Amino acid sequence: MVDISYESSSDTEERLRRVIKKARLKIYSQSYAFQEFSHDEFPRSVHPGALALIRDDQVWSQLVPCVDQNEDLFSIFRFHFPAHADNSGFVGWLANHFKRNFGTGVFVTCGQNRKDGGIFDYWGVPISVGGDVLQEVARLVAAE
Repeated sequence: MVDISYESSSDTEERLRRVIKKARLKIYSQSYAFQEFSHDEFPRSVHPGALALIRDDQVWSQLVPCVDQNEDLFSIFRFHFPAHADNSGFVGWLANHFKRNFGTGVFVTCGQNRKDGGIFDYWGVPISVGGDVLQEVARLVAAE
């Protein structure tokens, strides 16, 4: 269930700093890129290692392992949130933190696994700032 919270910005900051410490973090060691294919190529073009698969009216787009320097490469990490954690506003909060500290935007793809707490998020940042962002994520998760 989606939580709706009415709170001050400082209360939100405090709540989300608690949430990030409770979330399970996974950092992917390889780089990823988006690969597109037409609707009529589905499902035969789905990559078995794709982390995300989404479509619009023209193409399917999948997030797949990639090392081709001619592609836009991303560092990827994932949060699994525990059941009943109020993570409302988490994406905006952390995305703003990255923009302020590293000058970068992010992409986030969310999913749901009811057997493992509920919502999970894949986060992508440009590989050029990936190391710094991943260090900051680890720091936020471990912060006292």
